[in-house]
Amino acid sequence: MKPCTTILRDLARRYLEICASPVQEERRGLWRRHNSLKPTRPLVHVRAFAWEELPDSQCGCTDPFLRRFEDFFRRNLFRNTLGDDSIFEPWVTVQAVRKCTGWGVLGKRITSGELRGSFKIDHPLKQLADIDKLRTPWHEIDEEKTCENVARLQDILGDIITVNVDRGPAYRVWNGDLSTNLGHLRGIENFMVDMIDHPEWLHRLMRFMSDGVLKTHVEAEGAGDWGLGAHENQSMPYALELDDPAPNVNGVERRRLWGYMAAQEFTGVSPAMHEEFLLRYQLPILKEFGLVAYGCCEDLTHKIDMLRQIPNLRRIAVAPCANAAVCAERIGRDYVLSYRPSPSDMVGYGWDENRVRRILRRDLTACRECHVDITLKDVHTVQSDPERIRKWVIVTRQVVDEVFGF
Repeated sequence: MKPCTTILRDLARRYLEICASPVQEERRGLWRRHNSLKPTRPLVHVRAFAWEELPDSQCGCTDPFLRRFEDFFRRNLFRNTLGDDSIFEPWVTVQAVRKCTGWGVLGKRITSGELRGSFKIDHPLKQLADIDKLRTPWHEIDEEKTCENVARLQDILGDIITVNVDRGPAYRVWNGDLSTNLGHLRGIENFMVDMIDHPEWLHRLMRFMSDGVLKTHVEAEGAGDWGLGAHENQSMPYALELDDPAPNVNGVERRRLWGYMAAQEFTGVSPAMHEEFLLRYQLPILKEFGLVAYGCCEDLTHKIDMLRQIPNLRRIAVAPCANAAVCAERIGRDYVLSYRPSPSDMVGYGWDENRVRRILRRDLTACRECHVDITLKDVHTVQSDPERIRKWVIVTRQVVDEVFGF
């Protein structure tokens, strides 16, 4: 077997060849226009493809730190074969080591014991008084450990590919959307009961979390640790109004970046309670970003009007459980409609091209008047068939051409 250094260097060279392809600039232009509500063909993005099932996912590096970069290169080399509109950036990112993560209490994960199986969290906020155990977060980089990690990768790959360092705060995306951590800290059923039985306590908890996340964002900005590699919108984070993603460009204000939040744990919560107990606490954080994408797997069908309160909102997720036709009517051309068909229907269990065409044709026809893209995500199985995603991309592009006339 080749030494890990040889493996990484070979993979990095192959990856950079993809990054240098002229099609990357073409895709950047398409995503800039699309995310800025300019007319383009509907773009296709494969966000997940059951990577762990596929032969190409096998790594040779045994060192855990280096193995993650081998996986990055292998994953993207495979992704390049899918034929979607993904952009491949000519750098590799090392995450800075943060001195503060979490909220000072831990919830134990009780696993099913199955490989890639489910788990249940033994949430730590069991009693109302447990709120006093929470720690106010702060932003601080462990410079020594971060420099060690960067130096290791720089020594191996620095002469081939740019090593980007992400120094942004720990409390962003799933660690910063409030909804995810609320579910982990208190438990979804419990916080739903709290909305009725202990509303003031829940408001206190949400205010504490919101203030804490915002505090770390402000501290990171003051320290010059936000960078152009920190964009996040669950897609390709380009827009005419914002700076393009770039490596090692720090000292960036949040108004130059994409921000992202979701509310998956609130999918069964009414619009009024979603607004009262979550959105009002997300808004102070979101409004500081240049543009915002909202939503992941939750049903936002009846919450579009509520989300209009976000002043810089640009992208709204239409999840498999949502009513695509109703969402299209309510979103119109005011925002990007990020359509996410069910991975189970598309590629998860068997391959039924007629079913895929029928579902895509139905939903995309309803979205014809929208700025729509198609994202395939949460693909946890393709039954070990590496061809299935490629077939899906071909069929999706054919349906797009048929429905939109491209």
